[in-house]
Amino acid sequence: MGEKVSKTNAARLLDRAKIHYELIPYRVDEDDLAAVHVAEQLGEPIERVFKTLVLRGVLICVVPGDAEVDLKAAARASGNKSVEMLHMKDLLPTTGYIRGGCSPIGMKKSFPTYIHSTCRLYDSIYVSAGVRGLQIRIAPDDLIRTTDTSVVDLTV
Repeated sequence: MGEKVSKTNAARLLDRAKIHYELIPYRVDEDDLAAVHVAEQLGEPIERVFKTLVLRGVLICVVPGDAEVDLKAAARASGNKSVEMLHMKDLLPTTGYIRGGCSPIGMKKSFPTYIHSTCRLYDSIYVSAGVRGLQIRIAPDDLIRTTDTSVVDLTV
């Protein structure tokens, strides 16, 4: 590509932890921030491109881009009676990230984080680098270790 990619806070945290990763830029479509669009831009199967969802309470669910989080499974995993999606207006003040650029790495505070078990089917997966237009390719176990994430079945 030739263009210089700026390091994000998430990337700097991975550098500090001496975790191997790659920053992969993609073209943003402001009208289509869905993970399916990101996967198409990357030329990768959607099952390897994970999206970060923030639930009220606050807990983080990282699931394949085409999957829907099972709120009952997320509640069970986190020990809550019930959970629901965080309102969009609360995303930036809560996490420090915006929709389409929410990374499980480097949020304002450390929140309980859960990743869907299929992540372990791949050598590497993609998660947001913390800004729109940039993904991190990382080994699932490195992401799990870095974010102190629990591996569970989270999808419908």
